[in-house]
Amino acid sequence: MNPLPPLPALRAFEAVSRLGSVVKAADALSVTHSAISHQLRILEEYLGLPLFERRGRKLILTEDGRHYALQVRIALNDVAEATRSVRARPKPNELTIATLPSFGMAWLLPRLPKFQALYPQYRVILRASLNFEDLQAGQIDLALRMGSGEWDGLKTRELMGDYLVVVAASADHTAPQTVAEVPKARIVGSMEKWSSWTLAAGLGEWTPTFPLFCNDNNLCLQAIRQQQGIGLMRLTMVQEELQAGSLRMIGNVLAPHPSKYWLAWTARMEGSSKVLHFADWIAAEAQLYQLQVDDYLKSIQLTSQR
Repeated sequence: MNPLPPLPALRAFEAVSRLGSVVKAADALSVTHSAISHQLRILEEYLGLPLFERRGRKLILTEDGRHYALQVRIALNDVAEATRSVRARPKPNELTIATLPSFGMAWLLPRLPKFQALYPQYRVILRASLNFEDLQAGQIDLALRMGSGEWDGLKTRELMGDYLVVVAASADHTAPQTVAEVPKARIVGSMEKWSSWTLAAGLGEWTPTFPLFCNDNNLCLQAIRQQQGIGLMRLTMVQEELQAGSLRMIGNVLAPHPSKYWLAWTARMEGSSKVLHFADWIAAEAQLYQLQVDDYLKSIQLTSQR
């Protein structure tokens, strides 16, 4: 005999045991009342024992029924979770990329149309994420992260570094003009650490305080745009606005960011065409960006010397 009872019978039984009513179970499963009753009879005949005591129109679970209902509910939940997990896996024509929200918004998104023009066969799905959980679970193909590049169980490719700069809205006339004025300014705190910038700026062991702190760099940058203070930002987030003139750098002081950008994927995706396509494309974009940054740094150094 097949040890697995019919799935419709299990679903009907689980719904009745949980909701306590054939009527409610029928409504929940979008079937007729008689269909639910029929499935309950099939299941009891299959098991060879009663699962309910029938008291008039009421159905009361027997002791066997209560025990079986608990196990069936757990099993159906496991099946549902397994189904969700499988359906969440990227399809062959989908490229699912997890990215730091700030990097994705400021750097990746403006460049993404070039990738899609080169590889129109892929439907690109971006997920703003701060961890690797979905990558390990197989729900994303690639992750863009900052760090050392050493993550257990992951393949990585170094992309580029970044710089830390202190910026203000150009229209903010209350913001400091020089590095020496920074300690007296209103500062919007972000997740970036100030120590390397203060060292490069010659401010010694000065440590800033934050009347406003944001745990997301996008929020911090928006507060700076709204003239709520100055802030320490990654150059990748603000370079375009610096060049456009809506933001200005204070003192032309840049400090190398302690972490670099990496592309990461699991061994399961090693050799995948879509991973190779994106990895080669973004590495080339990162190299081009570094050349643009070098030119930009030369230009501001010349400006600061005049």
